[in-house]
Amino acid sequence: MRRFLPKSLLGQVTLAIALTLFLVQGVNGYLGWRIEKQRVETALVNTLSLRLVASQRVRQAGPLTVELQPGPHPALDESRRESRRGPRRGGRRFAGTDFTRAESFATLAGDRPLPELQQRLAETLRDNGHEFENIRLVERSVANDPVAQRFLERLARRRGLTERDLPRTIAIAGVRQGDGWDVVRAPVYRPHEHFGPVFPLLRAALLTLLLSFVLWLVLRRITGPLAQLTRQTEDFTRNPGKGRPMEEAGPEDVRRLIAAHNAMEARIGAMLDEKDVMLGAIGHDLKTPLAALRVRVEGVADEVARARMVDSIEDITLTLDEILALARVGKSDASPERTDLAALAAGVVEEFEDTGDSVALEAARVVAPVHLTWLKRGLRNLVSNALRYGGDARVVVATEGQEAVLRVEDTGPGIPEHRIADMMEPFTRGEASRNRATGGAGLGLTLARAVAEQHGGSLVLANRPEGGLVAELRLPL
Repeated sequence: MRRFLPKSLLGQVTLAIALTLFLVQGVNGYLGWRIEKQRVETALVNTLSLRLVASQRVRQAGPLTVELQPGPHPALDESRRESRRGPRRGGRRFAGTDFTRAESFATLAGDRPLPELQQRLAETLRDNGHEFENIRLVERSVANDPVAQRFLERLARRRGLTERDLPRTIAIAGVRQGDGWDVVRAPVYRPHEHFGPVFPLLRAALLTLLLSFVLWLVLRRITGPLAQLTRQTEDFTRNPGKGRPMEEAGPEDVRRLIAAHNAMEARIGAMLDEKDVMLGAIGHDLKTPLAALRVRVEGVADEVARARMVDSIEDITLTLDEILALARVGKSDASPERTDLAALAAGVVEEFEDTGDSVALEAARVVAPVHLTWLKRGLRNLVSNALRYGGDARVVVATEGQEAVLRVEDTGPGIPEHRIADMMEPFTRGEASRNRATGGAGLGLTLARAVAEQHGGSLVLANRPEGGLVAELRLPL
């Protein structure tokens, strides 16, 4: 269920407010429908009460008095007019009351009893001093009642109504009087007769859709710049200092946020550029005296002392090269090239085999966009670490989902679990001594991680169950 919910701020806020609006409008519409239904039922009870009492007046020539229930009295004026006209010829049926006299209260198969309204009708008549032996009330389709059809046809002609304006059902009420039944009819006007309680829900749904669309437009003006700011930040983390300042848009608060972000990016970019310039200057300033020192060392007569001095100078030079390389990762403006990673890994493995190292290769053909020189350097560092600590190495090229995986395995001692994350930090070594021959400068894994992140991937280290370490360069395809 959760996976179908919107993930963005725009979607979540719009959905929450839309559901709230629909719930409120639905409840309000349903309550309105209930009130209208009660009003119509009260009008129907009052109409039937009036007509039944009118039928008694016609039969008994008594006064027409009835205290109606609070509510509309649609038949009151009509009944007053018809009471002044008097009965139709034949004395059996009266236009205003729609009154008929029958030997029994006959019901049809399609009639629907109305027990609640029947009870209310009896109470209304009783409250007005009219106690009847038996009261019946049913709802009948107009199509099944010829009397109602003729009455509604006259009503339609008199008021200019269409068939759609006329009710589809009528209420038939009867009271037992002596040896027969007095029967009256009244049209049933139901609220939203064609839809019932569904109509207010449909109205609520349409209103909710309209308001949600307007709300979506308003929120989009707010969340649109925020989404763009998110993408800008993600791009900045991958390529700091390479993007353009974001255009300020949206409400004032969002515009101020974008302006602050642009200023932050500019300051960070300037700091990174200054760092690169400083490292380049340091590299240049150090390499020149190191080269001069190397020349002077050649003049030392003691061969053992001379060899130690040369090794120290070489260590300093190599460390300096790795520091400068780490600083330059990701600074190239060249676009990545689609490269066969199996061929790339084979070239790196061949370099180590040429020096007599034991490196195995298991590679499937995988093509991915990469910076060839930097990826070679990162893979070379991983293989070098595996050989230094394990004696041999195994390189595997494969795919997992939407990622290309360059995996380097060794049979060395591995790394304690609590130190795995620390091993990728600069100048952290797996070997405690400072001997470069046994432990390196502590920048190999750091450089490999920087190369992976340059490609939008990651470097993952883990201990193998059978012993040794596995290092994976995971790159997006």
